[in-house]
Amino acid sequence: MTYQETLQWMFSQLPMYQRQGQSAFKKDLSNTLVLSEHLNHPEHQFKSIHVAGTNGKGSTSHMLASILQEAGYKVGLYTSPHLKDFRERIRINGVEVSEDFVVEFISENKTFFEAHELSFFEMTVGMAFDYFKTEQVDIAVIEVGLGGRLDSTNIITPELSVITNIGLDHTQFLGTTLAEIASEKGGIIKPNVPVVIGETQEEIQTVFETIAADKKAKILFADQLITELYPSDLKGSYQIKNIKTVLQSINELKGLGFSIRDKHIQNGLLHVMRNTGLKGRWQVLQDAPKVVCDTGHNKEGLLLVMKQLEQETYNTLHIVFGVVSDKDVQSILPLLPKKALYYFCKPDVPRGMPANQLYDLFKAEGYEGDVYNSVNEAYKKALNSAAASDFIYIGGSTFVVAEII
Repeated sequence: MTYQETLQWMFSQLPMYQRQGQSAFKKDLSNTLVLSEHLNHPEHQFKSIHVAGTNGKGSTSHMLASILQEAGYKVGLYTSPHLKDFRERIRINGVEVSEDFVVEFISENKTFFEAHELSFFEMTVGMAFDYFKTEQVDIAVIEVGLGGRLDSTNIITPELSVITNIGLDHTQFLGTTLAEIASEKGGIIKPNVPVVIGETQEEIQTVFETIAADKKAKILFADQLITELYPSDLKGSYQIKNIKTVLQSINELKGLGFSIRDKHIQNGLLHVMRNTGLKGRWQVLQDAPKVVCDTGHNKEGLLLVMKQLEQETYNTLHIVFGVVSDKDVQSILPLLPKKALYYFCKPDVPRGMPANQLYDLFKAEGYEGDVYNSVNEAYKKALNSAAASDFIYIGGSTFVVAEII
């Protein structure tokens, strides 16, 4: 198969949560463990850092990878979902896995995947771990896909575990309270492996402390320990929490014997996008009118993005907005400004919410806007309608942002 044929097979034959929703979610690690054995346990052949959390885990993972690269390490980076190309999920020192490796890995293991009915995510995790082993990375930063305890990445025993924060997201899988979700994400805490918690949240602090005590794992709350910050090329005031999480994580890695100097930290934070290829975090696409896109999509993520938006100066605000069909729109509506023109659109995935359905939900609450046939049509209309002194924000879903950048 060619690379495109391989991707088509992966997307069409195997369930994938990000596109399909709840039916793609599996509630145990048995398939991943079987796959690991089939691949001769590649996760045992490299060091790793495991990053979970409701918001900020992607930015945190990329910052950590960038700093480690600046320190001279060969760094694997596994993240999800991708924006434009599947290969964005698997990188070494910012370079995406080759099309040839993807094709060969699927070709060599396709019979096994079909026989065991592996999910898209299980298969992709296996691919990443096998690639990092093959390329002999010094360390890999592994971002959790969903939750923690039952996530396919959770077969690793990392040098360090990191949990950014906890919010009410994916409640159909992880629980309906912060404590339940914290317990699921706390499932990445391993015996005798230190864990950094990015944000102290009183209602769940004891959940993490109890798990850590049971595992005899050193636990540190970054926001209680880090007072001095470094600037980053990842813009948005909401990145401050992520930077604190990263700095405390680096302190722990230094204590574990990693050679990381201040200049590596400074340069790593200043060149995250260049070093790792990260996109879609308060990314400025143009000026006059200023256009910004951001992948924040849940209640907590959008709250942070809207606070950042409040700091901008403009005449008229234009918002290109789309969501997935299982999004609790009523929970995010109060966060979004009514004094704006909305361009409602459906992201081009099966899971996308029809634009007219989204429009009806907003209109019932007094928001103004129109429906468009595609994300790009909505964006073009916003560009044509906006004056140089206006501001265009694009968001609501990772898939909306992916269609623009």
